Formats: sequence, C-alpha cells, structure tokens
Amino acid sequence: MAGTLKNVTDADFETEVLKSTKPVLVDFWAEWCGPCRQIAPSLEAIAAEYGDQIEIVKLNIDQNPGTAAKYGVMSIPTLNVYQGGEVVKTIVGAKPKAAILRDLSDFVGGPTA
Repeated sequence: MAGTLKNVTDADFETEVLKSTKPVLVDFWAEWCGPCRQIAPSLEAIAAEYGDQIEIVKLNIDQNPGTAAKYGVMSIPTLNVYQGGEVVKTIVGAKPKAAILRDLSDFVGGPTA
C-alpha cells in the first residue's frame, strides 16, 4: 500500500472511517493545496510504518464537500483521527513527519521494524 493512500468519499465515509475497528486518520485535502501535497509523502510513510495500528485515508474536499462541511473543516490540510465513529484528534496545517507522529502518539506505538 506504500505510495498511495486510499481515497474515501462522502458515500463510503461511514463504512470506511466511522465503522472501522481501528483508528483512522483522514487527510482532508484538495488538488490546489500546496501544503497538502507537501505532507502527502509523510502520511504515506506513516501508513507504511504503522498501517497495522492506524488506517490513513484521503478525502478530496472539492469532490466530497458534504463530509468536510459536516466536520467543520475550514482550512486544509486538516487531519482528523476518528475512533469509534468520533473525532478524537484534529491536526491542522502542514507539519513534518516527526511532528505528525508526535500528534499521533496516542494511536501509534514505536517503530514496527
């Protein structure tokens, strides 16, 4: 799965994210968003390293405005972590991989290597 993150839509958000048995980080992004593209490699690396502990998916806000509006996503990139159908963590803005991992420390343990 490394290199490409799964895309979710308004239609499958409930099934893919809210009903997931493990935490899911949703990357709210858009094609025109430079910072969104900037953090994509970090998210792909985290997904490759910690995919057994947390699922990472992308939601294009231009193609799926309903979900973004429902969760009050006003600026992107916004990373929401969902657990048990609820938002349990929100990270706004582009950050380096290490900072994102610090923010996710409640959900991912040490390296799985």
